[in-house]
Amino acid sequence: MSLRFMLILLALLISCGTSSQKSAPVENTLPCKVVRVVDGDTFHCILSNGEQVKVRLIGVDTPESKANEKARRDAEKSGKSVEEIVKMGKLSAEFTKKLLPKGEVVYLEFDVQKTDKYGRLLAYVWLSDGRMLNEVIIKEGYAQVYTIPPNVKYQDRLLAAQRYARENRKGLWGMEGF
Repeated sequence: MSLRFMLILLALLISCGTSSQKSAPVENTLPCKVVRVVDGDTFHCILSNGEQVKVRLIGVDTPESKANEKARRDAEKSGKSVEEIVKMGKLSAEFTKKLLPKGEVVYLEFDVQKTDKYGRLLAYVWLSDGRMLNEVIIKEGYAQVYTIPPNVKYQDRLLAAQRYARENRKGLWGMEGF
């Protein structure tokens, strides 16, 4: 065999191995093109049929990015001010925006319940590089685990990500008092 042939073969083998590790799951997922990020755990996207939907990440809770009733409740529970909650919420939203730029295609995976009481799609979101957005946000410390049965398919995985973030003081876990 020629050296050139061997190099081409090696390059093909490496690229095949890399792409299979990085590709987003196709089975049982729905592609969706990102329109805009609402906050750290919610965004809008367009399905292949042209329908625009609002997606809420399963198993994830980020601080509120606006002063609202939930931000006030969270402030009371945590002992933080509403302003601190909103500041953390804005950091979480910015982190999510970096991972979900407008036009990015992501893949939605559903659990037992497809929508919540507000009509939002509930999903595990797979990025084009094969990572699960829900897990990344938690592992990097911009969210806490928030599972609501029966949607618990990846609960253990998300809890492990949260443990990692806390132990390594990632993201918001590195802020004083979080």
